[in-house]
Amino acid sequence: MRPADLLTLLRDFYAEKRAQRARHEASALAVRQYDFNNTYQYVINREDLHLTWLREAIESLGGTTPDAGAGDAAPAAPAGRDATAAVVRDDAQATRALVERWESRLGAVTHARHRLMLNVILGEIREHQRFFEQAAAGRTDLLGRRTSGSQPVGGVLATRWVE
Repeated sequence: MRPADLLTLLRDFYAEKRAQRARHEASALAVRQYDFNNTYQYVINREDLHLTWLREAIESLGGTTPDAGAGDAAPAAPAGRDATAAVVRDDAQATRALVERWESRLGAVTHARHRLMLNVILGEIREHQRFFEQAAAGRTDLLGRRTSGSQPVGGVLATRWVE
């Protein structure tokens, strides 16, 4: 793969990954159940690291990261009784689609360091897909199990900081 083609691939992947991160941030605002929300916070944190890795790889090839685009606009979260289930189901489906779109494209990368980085990112995206699928199925032990008798009460506030 020529350096120019690699740079294009990395920039395209970065743009799609950034849009996915924006989507997950909007989802985290809609999902109030503690365990599910904590999972979104974990996923967003990992995505921030993925974006840093991708940005550094792009810059190492002499490129710049793409500007924010319309693709970064997060979809409106559904409202109503089953909003959480709908949000995590949609995120599971969107994450699965991202993996399917990029698996074959990333196989063409011949630069060993960048190929390894992309495979690590794709592996973590698969892990996020599994989290969303388990959350959609109602599992709450996504990041670990609670001590016996411990149950969350209430939910995460939509506004993170109030003055």
